[in-house]
Amino acid sequence: MEADDRKIPEDPTPLVAAPTDVAPLTHAQPKPPHERTADEEADGIDWERLAASERFRNLLKAKRRFVIPAMIFFVTYYFALPVLIGYARPFMEKRVWGPVNLAYLFALSQFFMAWIIAGLYVRAAARFDKMAAGVISSEENGGASS
Repeated sequence: MEADDRKIPEDPTPLVAAPTDVAPLTHAQPKPPHERTADEEADGIDWERLAASERFRNLLKAKRRFVIPAMIFFVTYYFALPVLIGYARPFMEKRVWGPVNLAYLFALSQFFMAWIIAGLYVRAAARFDKMAAGVISSEENGGASS
């Protein structure tokens, strides 16, 4: 094997076709959409016109209507535990079942609340995905309505 005259960095991973490449990306053209660069999609969608479209603005509004209240609710719920433990200690120390008090139940409920909010977001994200597909398809079919 010939000696390689290139200066090989300590981690040769960034080098194309380096000995550490497990599966170099070689396939027939055209490239799949997830591998294209911005330059390769220059003749694709007019993103600036799309961003100015009414449908895109509606998508952003719908996302904000879900994300901001959900975030405010969860942050408030999360910080309610230390605040209640600090300022309403006798209430939080009330025993519910054996050694389990309200503070333990509240702390445990935060796990369930996170799962519930995540589930609600997954449901809402399906709507957002449909809206985004509609925005893209309207742009591809001759332009977004502004």
